[in-house]
Amino acid sequence: MIKENFNAIKEKLSDDVNIIVVTKYHTVEETLEAYEAGVRDFGENRIEGFLEKREALPEDANVHFIGTLQSRKVKDIAGSMTHLHSLDRESVAKKIEQYAEHEVKCFVQVNVSKESSKHGLSADEVQPFLEKLSSYGKVRVIGLMTMAPLTEDEEVLNDTFGRLKELRDELQESYPEITELSMGMSNDYEIALDHGATYIRIGSKIMGSR
Repeated sequence: MIKENFNAIKEKLSDDVNIIVVTKYHTVEETLEAYEAGVRDFGENRIEGFLEKREALPEDANVHFIGTLQSRKVKDIAGSMTHLHSLDRESVAKKIEQYAEHEVKCFVQVNVSKESSKHGLSADEVQPFLEKLSSYGKVRVIGLMTMAPLTEDEEVLNDTFGRLKELRDELQESYPEITELSMGMSNDYEIALDHGATYIRIGSKIMGSR
């Protein structure tokens, strides 16, 4: 079923869209089944899950850290993290610089919807934050990430994803290397794609519900 689900979504996408298959509620065996189905980008939001899946998966798989990362925990995964989707504090960047032996591709998390329950910078805080990060050699910001409100209201979703794209486009004048948009999950990824998402984070639509 995982293979059929993955292929069904993949067939709808252009080549420049990356599917991150979220495995946080799933076993190592299910994760390896996804790998056999052709998945190469996996998403975890807990340190323990990240380390477990990273150890089990072949080297050519990428395990993206997609949750909030505490600065004191960076050292635990810095050696094997290729992508971080939730960078919003300089303390985390400092620890990446300290502990990573390679460049980490990072997305700056933006709280577009301004929900108090969500992490991330406000749109106005992003450019000053990027200026601070410019001196970090191992932190490579490639894009922006946001999480939309949990709603079926398409107007709200269109507004959220549209505003992240607008912010990315504005920033590209000074930061042309910021090209990617990490946004959209199982319930709203098709709307995110309409606004130029290049990384979508899909869990239940591929792995099945838990």
